[in-house]
Amino acid sequence: MSRAIRNFEAHIAPAGPGVLKVSGRSEKAAVSQEAHSAKDHSHTRTLRSVTIGGPQGRLEGLLNQGAPDAPFAALFCHPHPLGGGTMHNKVVYYAMQVMNRRHWGFEWPVLRFNFRGVGWSQGRHDGDAEFEDVLAALDWLEHESARPIVVAGFSFGAAMALKACCGSGGGSHEFDRRVHAIAALGLPVAFAGRTYDYSFLKAANLPKLFLSGMRDEFTSPEQLEPVVARAAEPKQLIFIPGADHFFTHQLSAMQQAIAGWLKEHVT
Repeated sequence: MSRAIRNFEAHIAPAGPGVLKVSGRSEKAAVSQEAHSAKDHSHTRTLRSVTIGGPQGRLEGLLNQGAPDAPFAALFCHPHPLGGGTMHNKVVYYAMQVMNRRHWGFEWPVLRFNFRGVGWSQGRHDGDAEFEDVLAALDWLEHESARPIVVAGFSFGAAMALKACCGSGGGSHEFDRRVHAIAALGLPVAFAGRTYDYSFLKAANLPKLFLSGMRDEFTSPEQLEPVVARAAEPKQLIFIPGADHFFTHQLSAMQQAIAGWLKEHVT
């Protein structure tokens, strides 16, 4: 693995203090810590470990259950597996809290899952076919919740979520009709010799949030702005001043931006 990719997605965070590794017993430790966090906070509902039928075998998932009358469910996709990205990534975890915790006013059920080859998920990393894992998670969540779904992803997870939901990966229609809105955090445009194609966004007329740091070291505002300009309305592009790719020291600002967009454009 190149040093660039290791740096790109190396920030892994559990529910509590400290840093978790990404495989074997460390994944079990992450689930245990998050479950303990749920028990310690009355505003956090039950955390369930779930198994999703994926295209290369089972996919490991966690469902933070929401309020019984929640109008939406949410699906969150993690960053690049080759850089250590898992569903326990700190950006994924803090963004999930916005959608799930009572403090933010939503209390939606939120599903996170590990892409193929990550943690206890079966299969081998592909780098492109992971959009199929997103579709499998959507199928599971649709059956489980019977609600419209808001999809979000961070970095590589944002790229795979967009591909799955907005026509290129999900089929010939303009976007997956199960998906009510989509949020792309730290969306990569060109990195480590790969250029991501988002031309399909011109037909995706569902609400879209593009949220990045002004100091994102992997995708500059100058790279992201043309991608968003070519995307269909409705859309919102937000840059957080001073924030890097991982929203270091800016996780609260990231959460505020997500909550504001959800209240204004989704609910």
